[in-house]
Amino acid sequence: MTEPSLVVRVREHVHGFLRDLHDQGLRVPVARQRVFLRAIEAAGPRDATHLYWIGASTLTMSRADLEVYSPTFERWFGEVAARPVPDPELPDEETPAPRGKGGEAPFAATSGGEAGLAAGFAERERRPVFGPASQDDRAVLALLRRELRGAMPTVRSRRRRPSRRGPWIDVARMCRESWRGHGEIVTLRRRNRPRRQRRVLLLIDVSGSMKQHSAAYLRFAHAAVGCLDRVEVFTFGTRLTRVTGPLRAREADPAVASLSEVVLDAEAGTRIGLSLQEFLANARYVTMARGALVIVLSDGLERGDCEPMRAAVRRLSLLSHRLLWWTPLACDPAYRPVTRGMSAVLADLDAIAGVRDLRTAYEQVQTMARE
Repeated sequence: MTEPSLVVRVREHVHGFLRDLHDQGLRVPVARQRVFLRAIEAAGPRDATHLYWIGASTLTMSRADLEVYSPTFERWFGEVAARPVPDPELPDEETPAPRGKGGEAPFAATSGGEAGLAAGFAERERRPVFGPASQDDRAVLALLRRELRGAMPTVRSRRRRPSRRGPWIDVARMCRESWRGHGEIVTLRRRNRPRRQRRVLLLIDVSGSMKQHSAAYLRFAHAAVGCLDRVEVFTFGTRLTRVTGPLRAREADPAVASLSEVVLDAEAGTRIGLSLQEFLANARYVTMARGALVIVLSDGLERGDCEPMRAAVRRLSLLSHRLLWWTPLACDPAYRPVTRGMSAVLADLDAIAGVRDLRTAYEQVQTMARE
């Protein structure tokens, strides 16, 4: 670094700057924060402008991110010589990274550089394309259909059924049989309340940050709808969509492909709290969650105020039999639910598990069967 004053400002203010970005609505994952700090050490920014471009390359992924990042940076490190001017014709999630001299990025981010790896606010309609399942996926789907029923929790039915053993005498049945035996009761008949599968509710995140996992989650949902008795499936990104009907098709690939006509908020922004509140505002949907096994398949990267998400998850926890959160991030042994959204709902979850594809989903089903 050539400016001694910049050395002092970076050393004293960089962590406060990152916290301020978070407070302003630009919630940068810890992995990208590490990339930013390592980039400062590796590149040794010459001045505030150089530091600005390092941060823009590593901490932002869209035009909306830049609109938050630029004024926040200038508050902490002063004005810069050249700020990016995004092309207004480009959609929000596809704004290219800032370029330096010769058209090259001053520092290439090693995390989060692809579209669909960050949560956002953008709401736009698009028809997602879900490709066919691989041969390995089809094999895992067959295993899932065989194991799912035995892994689901059960509850005693409210209706009494004829049974060989049971605490209730089946008087009506014995009277009917006695007519054939001239009034003699030959066999003592009983009734019992058999066990039946609890309702299952799947809430699947199809936002941009879950782009790589949505197809696998929907195929898992298709397997559940096909082999379980009472299953309801909803997707959410920026809105809530019920997809149980299309998933009743017999074949997995056509069923999942048909969702491109129904799920119009896929690969866009993330509004977990508002989507769950929309679910809970519908009395019919609330009935689906009452006493059910509820599984939320999401990375939990909420944007904006996390209070709606916390309140909605709290109510879901009170309504359901068990509330599980399956996230691809938990597949990393070093994962800790320390983001604002996940830390806010952690106390209301029965379990957090790592699920990123059908194979890891099958492993979780096996774990549920052993519990």
